[in-house]
Amino acid sequence: MDPKELRYAPTHEWAVQKKDLVIVGITRFAVEQLTDIVYVDLPDVGDHTFAGESFGEIESVKAVSDLYAPVNGEIVEINKKLLDNPKLLSEDPYGAGWLVKIRPEPGQTLDHLMTLEQYEKQIAEGH
Repeated sequence: MDPKELRYAPTHEWAVQKKDLVIVGITRFAVEQLTDIVYVDLPDVGDHTFAGESFGEIESVKAVSDLYAPVNGEIVEINKKLLDNPKLLSEDPYGAGWLVKIRPEPGQTLDHLMTLEQYEKQIAEGH
């Protein structure tokens, strides 16, 4: 996916709406900060997400980081390949390294998230 078409959370997740689903991943910046990712803990299909709340974790040799949902909704698919091969996140964070697909509740949008330009400014300012 083209990073310019994605929306970004302050917590370094990206999201994009494709038809009636929101696909969520983490940014290349987040992957680079984490360095060697060794484990990904994802929710179960059918779990409910709440915007701004944790839905899973990423563990690297440096730290454990929460993953935050961009919208309220239901997990309809997880990227099972990441469970066996978390390095996919490092190799292709905007493609094969996606995390979950969420069916958002009615009225949920990605309008509250940053554009790529806004996100890059946040990184540059050290947030």
